[in-house]
Amino acid sequence: MSREGLLKLEAELKKLKYDERPEIVAEIKRAMEMGDLSENAEYHAAKEKQTHVERKIADLTFKLARARTVDADQIPTDKVYLFAKVKVKDLNHDDEIEYTVAPPDEVDLDNDIISVKSPIGAALLGKAIGDVVEISVPAGQLKYEILSISRD
Repeated sequence: MSREGLLKLEAELKKLKYDERPEIVAEIKRAMEMGDLSENAEYHAAKEKQTHVERKIADLTFKLARARTVDADQIPTDKVYLFAKVKVKDLNHDDEIEYTVAPPDEVDLDNDIISVKSPIGAALLGKAIGDVVEISVPAGQLKYEILSISRD
């Protein structure tokens, strides 16, 4: 993962542990003070929220413990690898599209940053400029020609 992606996950974990977790504990305490817990909707909602946050904390802790950062500048540009910015020509519609291939935790579809595990990302991986790639996606078959590969 990129250094920026790692910092983003660390910030999210810190927010969950030190902001959201104490707020939920306070919510549970307030709900418990209301009396009968068996019919206390606020208590059950807070406990459910706590479960969700604790699961997210465990997930992020697991990911961060195994994360390795990659310096994108050290990755070659002769083929599509992680963090490559790839310009392709859609041979079915004669359009040009640019994608950045990233780890699943760094996907941002609004900015055309796709997962290396997505059908398009996986199909582009390891390909070179000039290669034509056919990709099966839920909407049908895509046919892309790789026009350029960069790291900026």
